[in-house]
Amino acid sequence: MKISQIIILATILSAPNFCPAQSMFRGDAAHSGSYSGAAPRQFHRVKWRFATGDRIVSSPVTDGKTIYFGGDDGNLYAVDAETGRQVWKRATKGPVSSSPAVANRIVYTTSYDGKLYALNSETDAVKWKFATGGERRFEAKGLHGMEPKNQTIADPFDVFLSSPVIVKNTVYFGSGDGNVYALDAATGEQRWKFKTGDVVHASPAYADGVLFFGSWDSYFYAVDAASGKEKC
Repeated sequence: MKISQIIILATILSAPNFCPAQSMFRGDAAHSGSYSGAAPRQFHRVKWRFATGDRIVSSPVTDGKTIYFGGDDGNLYAVDAETGRQVWKRATKGPVSSSPAVANRIVYTTSYDGKLYALNSETDAVKWKFATGGERRFEAKGLHGMEPKNQTIADPFDVFLSSPVIVKNTVYFGSGDGNVYALDAATGEQRWKFKTGDVVHASPAYADGVLFFGSWDSYFYAVDAASGKEKC
């Protein structure tokens, strides 16, 4: 079995005076792009390494004491930030290449099995999971100039899944079925879905009541976060 290791984050955590209370992809659970603390100024030795069963393309996040990240071996991992020891891992039925989000002691992540998982951040117990119409990669004829030009080819670089955004008890994420979903963050109940013309593996961003995201259909969308209606 191919073994991958998460090393870079361990190096960052060994930097002096760097102990974030919470750090996530694009800053926070809303993907606002704003970080509350200063970045480390220098790096030192590798503090620890953690081996998984396959490559890692998921960006790790932390709630201050635990690091969460997905692996292409189909697992979501929780690792102690100080020691590098596994706290838990939760198996899904597909690679986990999205970056998780953590809010209110719940970890949210998508998987190539077509589901979004909401897990207890301390125990990995499944609070709920939501099934989309299924995952797929973007595909097109003659993709990247590859031959034959009339053959439909799946994009080998489309390896990331949409990372969830959590705002005001709602979780937003895109799917390979072409939809962006808004779910109740506590129960998983669908509030709305917005249909685009192709795969949505972009990670949404939220600002001032509007959800922004791109789709493989070549359009960039601005959607009312409460109603799911496209902004005029």
